[in-house]
Amino acid sequence: MAEIKTTKNDASVEAFLKKTVKDEEERKDCEVILKMMKQASRQEPQMWGASIIGFGIYQYKSPTTNRSGDWFMLGFSPRKQNLTVYLMPGIAHYKDLVSKLGKCKTGGSCLYIRKLADVDVKVLKELINTAYKNMKAITGKK
Repeated sequence: MAEIKTTKNDASVEAFLKKTVKDEEERKDCEVILKMMKQASRQEPQMWGASIIGFGIYQYKSPTTNRSGDWFMLGFSPRKQNLTVYLMPGIAHYKDLVSKLGKCKTGGSCLYIRKLADVDVKVLKELINTAYKNMKAITGKK
């Protein structure tokens, strides 16, 4: 079985954003999401793999592949086409909030946003807070 490549590491979140996000508006969007996730989780961000900024940690076990390991409870990644927001345990748990969010796409545990101006930031903040609280309840974390 292949080893999972996306693992927590000691790379600098600040350096990653500075190096990766060249567009001023996109960098500001990342800073807003970073702040929202810090407030929701009361955790410091950590790099996961080469391009995901994650908050919190939990042990998962996949019912389909029998794979297990550590994963972040909340995260995001500035991708070329979109800002990808990772909401565990999956977008299906947050359909009502997502329907109020605005222009976005979804898939699995991912919320794809082109720019924050396309969505209701208050709804996004509520979505992030709700997702983190749900993961704390699911994992039994305090």
